[in-house]
Amino acid sequence: MKKLNQALPSIVVMSVLIAVWWIVVVATDSAIFPTPKAVVMGTLELANDGTLWEHIGASLMRVGIGFGLAVLFAIPLGLWMGWVHGAFVTLNPLFQILRPISPIAWIPIAILWFGVGNASPIYLIFIASVFPMIVQTTAGVHTIEKRFLRAADNFGVSRKKLFLQVVFPATLPQIIVGMRVGLGVAWLVVVAAEMIALHSGLGYMIIDSRNAGNRYDLVIAGMIIIGLIGLALDGIMRMLEGMKIVRWRYAH
Repeated sequence: MKKLNQALPSIVVMSVLIAVWWIVVVATDSAIFPTPKAVVMGTLELANDGTLWEHIGASLMRVGIGFGLAVLFAIPLGLWMGWVHGAFVTLNPLFQILRPISPIAWIPIAILWFGVGNASPIYLIFIASVFPMIVQTTAGVHTIEKRFLRAADNFGVSRKKLFLQVVFPATLPQIIVGMRVGLGVAWLVVVAAEMIALHSGLGYMIIDSRNAGNRYDLVIAGMIIIGLIGLALDGIMRMLEGMKIVRWRYAH
């Protein structure tokens, strides 16, 4: 009941927006822009023939692989850079130069190196999500309260044990934040990449619907589905923040 009450304002706002959308389309007698009902019917059409699930599966597969590789690379590297001053001084300027470059700018390079196929968007997702996680993980190590380290040192904790039982758990909140940011950017990038260089996925579905008979009901449906999946992915990452091993640093 409590969760329902918390969600009620959002439900009301979305209901009002849908109502306004429907009224405006009907009032303007638009022959192109679809009503909410047309969007729902178009979505059901794709769901019934299986096309929708194929596109969703293709996009999630690419994000899963690219983001997973980024996690495996970024977190150990970020911990190392935060723990070893020399590594931070050497590598941080390079990452600060590469980080502001839009992932979309890497699309021509990705196509040149990997061609038109799954490897290109997976590479773009990796590039998009790896830098936020490296920066956030490194910052997490740097912001560990010194009293934790001093307490461990007073008890004669070895460097390895200090890293595994103090540094890594203390950095987890920042790691999760970096993963949330990286996953959000990854989901944006895969849609953009699919619009340009692929023949499957939600991004391709939107462009194909626009080109094949101006099916704007499917275009809007694709946009809404992308938003809903993005919300679900962010919700999964937020669940990680609630784990006891993550929350201990905040003394909740």
